[in-house]
Amino acid sequence: MKKIDTQEFKTLVLEGKGACLVDFSATWCGPCQMLAPVLEEISAEGHTVYSVDVDEESPLAMQYMVSSVPTMLFFKDGEKKEQLIGLTPKQTILDKLAYYEN
Repeated sequence: MKKIDTQEFKTLVLEGKGACLVDFSATWCGPCQMLAPVLEEISAEGHTVYSVDVDEESPLAMQYMVSSVPTMLFFKDGEKKEQLIGLTPKQTILDKLAYYEN
């Protein structure tokens, strides 16, 4: 899982091809810390997963109306398709990614 800033978000997510997951999180957020290892596993399994720190990239978080963390946004070919808020089971995340990857 790669941590990205606003510029990388533009290049990798908005101009990217295919499906990806962007996790908006914060270092002080307990559920975010619990979700991070799950997202690392998903990334290690070959899925494209990015992480955005809402404190460091607050304008980006505001642009996507992220009001609670963790918030996961699913993108396909640069377009936001769906979002999940809160601690989410790994299989649910994998199912969403599989849907957009196909």
